[in-house]
Amino acid sequence: MTDLPTSSRIIVVGGGIIGCSVAYHLAKRGVETLLLERHQFTSGSTWHAAGLVGQLRTNANITKLLGYSVELYGTLEAETGQATGWKRNGGLRLACNADRWIEVRRQATTARSFGLEMHLLTPQEAQAMWPLMEIGDVVGAAFLPSDGQAGPGDIAQALVKGARLAGAKLVEGVAVTGFRVEDGRIKGVETSSGTVACEKLVLCGGLWTATLAAKLGIAVPLSPVHHQYIVTETIPGVTGNLPTLRDPDRLTYYKEEVGGLVMGGYEPNPIPWRDPAVPEDFAFRLLDDDWDHFEPIMQLSLGRVPALGQAGIKQMINGLESFTPDGNWIIGEAPELANVFIGAGFNAFGIASAGGAGMALAEWVADGEPPFDLWPVDLRRFGRNHRDPAWVRTRTLEAYARHYTIAWPAEEFQSGRPLRRSPLYDRLAAKGAVFGEKLGFERPNWFAQAGEEERYSFTRPGWFDAVGREHRACREAAVLFDQTSFAKFELVGRDAEAALSWIAANDVTRKPGSVVYTQMLNRKGGIECDLTVTRLARERYYIVTGTGFATHDADWIRRSIPNGLDATLVDVTSSYAVLALMGPQSRAILRALSPDDVSNAGFPFTTAREIRLAGAPVLAIRLTYVGELGWELHVPVEFAVTVYEALSAAGATDAGYRAIESLRLEKGYRAWGADIGPDHSPLMAGLGWAVKLKTGQNFQGREALERQAASPLPRLLAGFAVEDPAAVLLGRETIYRDGEAVGWLGSGGFGYTLGCPIGWGYVRNAAGVDREWVLGGRYELDIAGERVKARVSLAPFYDPKNERVKG
Repeated sequence: MTDLPTSSRIIVVGGGIIGCSVAYHLAKRGVETLLLERHQFTSGSTWHAAGLVGQLRTNANITKLLGYSVELYGTLEAETGQATGWKRNGGLRLACNADRWIEVRRQATTARSFGLEMHLLTPQEAQAMWPLMEIGDVVGAAFLPSDGQAGPGDIAQALVKGARLAGAKLVEGVAVTGFRVEDGRIKGVETSSGTVACEKLVLCGGLWTATLAAKLGIAVPLSPVHHQYIVTETIPGVTGNLPTLRDPDRLTYYKEEVGGLVMGGYEPNPIPWRDPAVPEDFAFRLLDDDWDHFEPIMQLSLGRVPALGQAGIKQMINGLESFTPDGNWIIGEAPELANVFIGAGFNAFGIASAGGAGMALAEWVADGEPPFDLWPVDLRRFGRNHRDPAWVRTRTLEAYARHYTIAWPAEEFQSGRPLRRSPLYDRLAAKGAVFGEKLGFERPNWFAQAGEEERYSFTRPGWFDAVGREHRACREAAVLFDQTSFAKFELVGRDAEAALSWIAANDVTRKPGSVVYTQMLNRKGGIECDLTVTRLARERYYIVTGTGFATHDADWIRRSIPNGLDATLVDVTSSYAVLALMGPQSRAILRALSPDDVSNAGFPFTTAREIRLAGAPVLAIRLTYVGELGWELHVPVEFAVTVYEALSAAGATDAGYRAIESLRLEKGYRAWGADIGPDHSPLMAGLGWAVKLKTGQNFQGREALERQAASPLPRLLAGFAVEDPAAVLLGRETIYRDGEAVGWLGSGGFGYTLGCPIGWGYVRNAAGVDREWVLGGRYELDIAGERVKARVSLAPFYDPKNERVKG
């Protein structure tokens, strides 16, 4: 029997490259760590990974993590004496049609925004770097010189050695058989060699993570999928410094391997693992070669690299990899159980991610919070629909198949739909609704008329005119948005006010019927939640947040309730439909249907009360996210159709979420996850007016805000309007002030009232920024490599005095 300690502060389960990286970084911080591997290190998926290491992603912080991996891999061998196979030979990406070339040029802009060196090349310049390829169909290419490749098993073994040198204990041949949980917290791990007590647990079990987590009641939505590549014999002309190559229009990737090539791809018809779970003894094992399935990929590759046709095949690798429903990996603390963390689902780029992911997860485990905003990979981005393995498998296969397809702006997934539907779904569909999906909820994005269709584009998409029609209807008349998918909660209990006063940055100690827009902050002052709170009674609050933030925000609130207080959060999302009636004619429509006083004096802005509407009891909340007079109407689901039909008959027309986006951009309303988030405080985001710093109330994050208020801020959120109506802002465009890069857009779109593109992004300066500095510069935006002039504003471009909202 293996000699195990009786306890360890942290236990990491899984000896693949992710678990080894977590153990390495915990040990480097001096944290007592025990890693348990059932078989041998790397025996799951790590040992057969292809080993390409790219850095650029659509999110700055995830790009930063991959950049950290590159830096770490460059020093590990010197630190540990263990060879890593790391080579910084750069990475090429090809574009073979006009739309792909726009995408690549936009990626180059993103790289510049995030501080990465990336060069756009002609086909001939790309061929000079990769002489074996045919370029007849190539439009252009991009080269990222700091990308590279590694030996996956070698990197993992170097991390093992480094972790041991730093004091961690890493043990092979010990299986985890169960867990000890007390009072909602992990207390220990049961193994084939005895029980080990712990304070915190990190599950990095790769293909087996979901099965392990399920024993603790934790849902980890990932699915094992077959992934194949070949390794060739030596090919003349393949040199050791050949860059990695990605050819997405041919679905393939390449890297040099001992004078030959590794070639693999992402086929449109992936094969899932056949059983609900992968066998426990699936160690250092591969699947049978599937040449029939690989043949289309092989044919595509021969058109690019004809030399493959004469090359000997040394080996085919057909292994299992863990993939997720959205193509992003999963890290973070599980909302179901305190002190249990997950690191899994790396979608076949675990080698590139491992260094940074291990660092970030180790810091999260040790400090109780991540080093920075990691929302794109946070486990809490998932919801109820992700608890069903069959649904997860269906969506994951679509995500895999889209790995190398063009990432169109606003593109929707199609699989596993429809799942969650509002009571109005059929009626909206009959009226031309084109639905999107979030957390399984069908939501009307826009309404098509004859001849209009869902056509994606980097210029003007198929819905452009329709969204403009809905936008103008909201500005000029009245529209209905079906926002039933909002996440809705009640905080109840004797100490509800005290608990919410600590969690919320704004003042919620107001009388019943009051509505408060507030952020909830972390200890650094960053915005963790952005939501509205309606006080229904002395011991009862109604909290509404965005659809996609349901799990995250509920988890944040529950964890932030101070110990000993009588306050309970109850999810009531499925109890109410939400119809947002917005526009200058909304009051007239309500008056026609309700006997209640809806005048400005009788029903002021940021108040709420129950009204009778077409015979239904409705919680009417006077708020807006579109910059017009309006109400959110929260309706018991059984009355929803009746209320909708009455409002429609009274003159309200239908509008969708894409119109909401355009309207809110003009008004400068912030979007969590794009404009605001855990890295940005309300002071940086121009939301200081929504913070109770001038009161004597203490709240989570107050000390951080007080420190920020006493010093120059490092960045401020500003709006940018581009005069050229043909320009397209999507987000991540680089912001130039007086010719110097100072940030990038977090969000962008078209303002139909203003008649021009609009974006919002942080203007940064190491020496600090203020209002005068921001407004005193001349600005340009880099859009796909072209700079266009932009007008800056710290105030909303539309109705800056809120006259339309409060009238």
